[in-house]
Amino acid sequence: MSRPEIGVLALQGDVREHIAALEAAGARGVQLRRERELDAVDAVVLPGGESTTMDKLLRAFGLAAPLRDRLRAGMPTFGSCAGMILLADRLVDAPADQRTLGGIDMTVRRNAFGRQIESFEQRMDAPDLAGETAGALRAVFIRAPWVEEAGPGVQVLATTAGGTHPGKIVAVRQGSLLATAFHPELGDDPRVHRFFVRMVQESRQGRQQVQSS
Repeated sequence: MSRPEIGVLALQGDVREHIAALEAAGARGVQLRRERELDAVDAVVLPGGESTTMDKLLRAFGLAAPLRDRLRAGMPTFGSCAGMILLADRLVDAPADQRTLGGIDMTVRRNAFGRQIESFEQRMDAPDLAGETAGALRAVFIRAPWVEEAGPGVQVLATTAGGTHPGKIVAVRQGSLLATAFHPELGDDPRVHRFFVRMVQESRQGRQQVQSS
């Protein structure tokens, strides 16, 4: 099977880092800026950045509605940090005019862990995300959100351990959508991106089986 092609939203944020991580995980990463480019990719990554700015840019570039439609249709999508905020159905402490793409039945608090100077790194056990490879994941939190409430259809993949905010939900999956509060694209641990690439491959196989039946 050919490598899946995954578009990284290239309006703001850690675009190059995500593309490099996707390549290391066995996919082909490409920049995504226009609606027509959505038709050429198997999946989408929403990178970290500033969520209110990304919301405004999505609308300015005419990508908000098409992306929302693709999410509803089952396109695999991974959001990290600001991307998690964009995938939330509900936000806490957000500007009144901020919109999300939605798709994951969760309530997310923006900048929950504090300001930029309060960014931190933490090792955490997340066996569902880490897969067959042993060892704790390296998680980098930069003005990170957390999930205050997850609906019954949401699978919690990781929570914080220790520190000043233990037990906070920081990675979730619902169907074809994956979100992390941290930045797995920063560093050399490819396991979260491998997890997402496997999701994309499974989605492709499912579509192919439907088309051939």
